[in-house]
Amino acid sequence: MTMEVYVNPLQKSDIDKVAEIEALSYGNHHWSKESFYSEINNKLAKYYTARVSTGEIAGYIGTWHIVDEAHITTVAVHPDYRRKHIAECLIVKSLEDCYNEYIKYITLEVRVSNLPAIKFYEKYGFKSLGTRKGYYQDNNEDALIMWTENIFSDEYKELFRKNIEELEKKVVLS
Repeated sequence: MTMEVYVNPLQKSDIDKVAEIEALSYGNHHWSKESFYSEINNKLAKYYTARVSTGEIAGYIGTWHIVDEAHITTVAVHPDYRRKHIAECLIVKSLEDCYNEYIKYITLEVRVSNLPAIKFYEKYGFKSLGTRKGYYQDNNEDALIMWTENIFSDEYKELFRKNIEELEKKVVLS
């Protein structure tokens, strides 16, 4: 049976659950509830939650849109919902926003040791273009800086179309 996933803008009433997922995902060095409240009021920011058919929040994503670039600031999925395409639904929504706002490039940082996340981002056309030394405060781990090429290129649009086609075989995205 295909799982239904609903991606909607982050609401203040979602922040307790989002903060819980944040703490489960990032340990002691996670964003505070206050950070998420602040981001809701940030005019550059776009935050979304992904809910499953029970209504439970399974994950979230945040981006900043600055001129023709977007920066993915945070993304996390509750441990119970990992490897169920929740993060993929969230990335797709963020990319759709970028297309709608004529944003050409998307960037993010990811731990150099997080090979599953790196592989996932590569699936969506992100490429490593350098590192930030000692970026993560909890263990001084380096971060890969990853960027997409211009998402309006024919090659990228084809990659995105194929990824959505595959995703739609696995989940119903609402």
